[in-house]
Amino acid sequence: MNRLKIEGLTKIIKGNTVLDNIDLELCGGKIYGLVGKNGSGKTMLIRSIAGLMKPTEGHILYDQKELYSDIDMIPNLGLVIENIGLYPEFTGFKNLKMLANIRKIINDEQIKETMRSVCLDHDDPRKVRKYSLGMRQKLVLAQAFMENPDVILLDEPTNALDEKATSAVYDLCRNAAKRNAIVVIASHNKEDISQLCDQRFIITNGQCQIAEG
Repeated sequence: MNRLKIEGLTKIIKGNTVLDNIDLELCGGKIYGLVGKNGSGKTMLIRSIAGLMKPTEGHILYDQKELYSDIDMIPNLGLVIENIGLYPEFTGFKNLKMLANIRKIINDEQIKETMRSVCLDHDDPRKVRKYSLGMRQKLVLAQAFMENPDVILLDEPTNALDEKATSAVYDLCRNAAKRNAIVVIASHNKEDISQLCDQRFIITNGQCQIAEG
């Protein structure tokens, strides 16, 4: 089915309402965009869906199972958020290999193929601590896409990327939607949203509404 339903989602932190009674229904095969200023609630919404920030009120249902109750997180999830964990003393390939060993559903060649798809050299001997900001972003994107997840949550995915890598990320998102994944993108980059998304939502002061046009 691959359906994500959000009902009355509210998050209050120290008396401040960060998310305010949000209702959304997201279906596989589509790319959704979240638009809003810094502090509007975009990142908090991404984190809540990812299972990293339990809501104060409301429900998040994935294929009729409730997050934070029936399940701890969406079973097959790809995630890009700020400060996601990487192992700085290992190469990019070794980082992805260690993650892939948890579920053991992809092999080395598939890892290498994903690295190529985000314009990274899988044979690069440098440790991640020597990576540029753009290279780190590519590696985070590779880990998000490499196991063909059913739900992909991307917070500022093209941050620090050049034009070629940005185009590659767009292709990955479109291909994911073609295989019926739910793709959600929060971005300040208008190109990310206008070129990619089937539907856009505007987040303002923690409230969400469908963008017209």
